[in-house]
Amino acid sequence: MKKIVVKPTEELKGVITLPGDKSISHRAVMIGSIARGITRVRNFLDSQDCRRTINAFRMLGINIRKDKNELIVEGRGLKGLSKPKGPIYLGNSGTSIRLLSGILAGQKFSSRLRADSSLSKRPMKRIIDPLKLMGAEIRSTPGLRSECYPPLEIQGRELRSIKYNTKLASAQVKSAILLAGLFGRGLTKVGEPAKSRDHTERMLKFFGADISVKDKTVSLRSGELKGRSVDIPGDISSAAFFLAAAGLNKGSSLKLCSVGLNPTRTAILDVLRQMGVRIKIVNRHSKNFEPRGDVIVKKGTLRGIKISGSIIPGIIDEIPLVMVIASLAKGRTVIEDAGELRVKETDRISSMVSNLKILGADIKESKDGALIQGVDCLSGGRVKSFGDHRTAMSMVIAGLNAKGKTVIENTACIDTSFPGFMDTFKKISS
Repeated sequence: MKKIVVKPTEELKGVITLPGDKSISHRAVMIGSIARGITRVRNFLDSQDCRRTINAFRMLGINIRKDKNELIVEGRGLKGLSKPKGPIYLGNSGTSIRLLSGILAGQKFSSRLRADSSLSKRPMKRIIDPLKLMGAEIRSTPGLRSECYPPLEIQGRELRSIKYNTKLASAQVKSAILLAGLFGRGLTKVGEPAKSRDHTERMLKFFGADISVKDKTVSLRSGELKGRSVDIPGDISSAAFFLAAAGLNKGSSLKLCSVGLNPTRTAILDVLRQMGVRIKIVNRHSKNFEPRGDVIVKKGTLRGIKISGSIIPGIIDEIPLVMVIASLAKGRTVIEDAGELRVKETDRISSMVSNLKILGADIKESKDGALIQGVDCLSGGRVKSFGDHRTAMSMVIAGLNAKGKTVIENTACIDTSFPGFMDTFKKISS
């Protein structure tokens, strides 16, 4: 098994450009495939998860190729996909399986979506229920309390538009319904209890969809899309690891170029600032449909805060990293309303609490979060990724700020979202 050995780092300095945003990369391939004409994608994230999406659409008859620095997607329109010759394997990519289900629900053929052991334990009822209301025929593996899990068998049908209010703020659920809505007659409306990331809405509008947003409700009319050129900003979730690392290390000063600043994703910047990390944004501008800018970060005096409520959906992927910072911040940090972390690639609440305790953190697990009392320092130790890329990368940051040597086991999972993660750190480490 691949492992990473980390030793304390005094300071991080330099200028880095991060790989493309994972969420946007997935959507560029998906929407480009069902648009009519050529879509050109720059700064596509060549990660394991995103390659699963490419392979899926190749199996569905779409020609996708690389041309120098661009990914070329030859879209064939909403009804241009072909029946796959076998099951489509999506590995550990929750975005792939949930969003693709919305697209396949409106096709004229049947398909089967398979997953690895981790994704096969993640809940799918949240997308199956609304898709069935739209007329989709989906069979899944049953679980406890009427939950549903992969593999999924989808028989494409003529779909109808619906008005649906989701029970949780989830970009994947919202996107699955909206993508299915492209194939339904009339107006599809999706409401959320809190606003989740809106990359799907932005990209659909850029590709010509009749879509509008009012407060926490998205409205979409079915209709054809047209291929476009997409330039993907750096992934802010990946940037967060470097922001945290510099924010924890005395004397550090980093500049991260062309980072995505979508307002549904920048809550992590607000949280880090509240905790005392010094962050400045320069060269802010918009390109295509997504805002971006350069982020400069320096160490500050860290303090504990309370994190709960409507901000949680906007930082759900970064909460493991926040737990690391809180472990070394002065005072108490309370994280609540983050129960969704328990149904990610692993139970991220349990995995992070277990790992940080090994390094000497004063941290307690709660039903939907954690209670963390900051300590003066962490100590090196041997921890596990639990097969989860964000747990693994968060523990790298912890190891950089722990006395002695920290070993993180089973770190191949990092390639699902950030190939070259450690190479980037080596470039800025002193």
